[in-house]
Amino acid sequence: MRQGLRSGRVLPRGLSLEENAPQGISAMKKRFSELSEAEILALAISSEDDDARIYMSFASKLQENYPHSARVFMEMAQEELEHKKWLTELYRKKFGDIIPLIRREDVAGFVQHSPIWLLDELDIDRARKRAEVMELENYRFYRRAAEKAQDPEVRALLERLAEAEAHHESLAAKLEVKHLDADARLEEDEARRRLLALQVIQPGLMGLMDGAVSSVAPIFAAAFATQDSWQTFLVGLAMSVGSGISMGIAEAMSDDGELTGRGHPLIRGVASGIMTTLGGLGFTWPFLIPDFGTALIIASIMVALELLFIAWLRYRFMETPLRRAFVQIVIGGAIVLATGIFIGSA
Repeated sequence: MRQGLRSGRVLPRGLSLEENAPQGISAMKKRFSELSEAEILALAISSEDDDARIYMSFASKLQENYPHSARVFMEMAQEELEHKKWLTELYRKKFGDIIPLIRREDVAGFVQHSPIWLLDELDIDRARKRAEVMELENYRFYRRAAEKAQDPEVRALLERLAEAEAHHESLAAKLEVKHLDADARLEEDEARRRLLALQVIQPGLMGLMDGAVSSVAPIFAAAFATQDSWQTFLVGLAMSVGSGISMGIAEAMSDDGELTGRGHPLIRGVASGIMTTLGGLGFTWPFLIPDFGTALIIASIMVALELLFIAWLRYRFMETPLRRAFVQIVIGGAIVLATGIFIGSA
């Protein structure tokens, strides 16, 4: 085993210092079930630190207009830092002084949230909703980590943290009791619905968007190249089904559902694949019409409607500003469409 720096203490098995690792090569994410106890503690330490920084950012952004809510977020940040202290002390006792940097994005199954620092303005309701989801995620993580741990002390601390999260007052309850009116209450089932949207609905929408946008160019390139409805339909069908299979496999392999509770990988993969396929078939089916001109007009209308609908879905379920969603989906899709027409007409 490798010796730790300065302290002379050895690194836990399975962990190493990759100071000379090639740059630009991204490692595959590890599954939660593959993590050692040392890696679980290291992940928990970085997660508590990340959450504390997020709550501090909330407090900073809300201080001017919502000083009482900002105070609550600062208190929550201090709680996270205290949890980090407990975890760090136990890690050093069990595995040495060098704690590897393992973050949520290194492990399959965690929700990918929008970075807080990219937000110019933070709405109070959005901050509350984000915090509620974070609390629920942390409970699930510590519960599963405690079930996996073998060392009695490690398991005891993880169970303690899981218990703390399980009996944790919701953020809205804190705000109501300490600083805000009763209107601030956010029910626990609402937090679960938001987490469901992040973990299940959004991947499905991503499949729908990928199927729609990525299929536009090849389908319309085939249409303008062949000037034949049936040939174009076959290309669109192959493109849509092929994309659906690819996206379905990718989604099924991305997360085993053990940590997130997102469900069986096969079910999620099938759902993602179906949504991706439907995204392409939305403007493929018009080419079943024998008259090519009529089919092309209807397909073009379907493209416009589908892109507008997807832009609205991004705005509604992914918290994307409406103008940005319009530019990303509608304008981007129009550019892809024009590219396909240009190539097919060459």
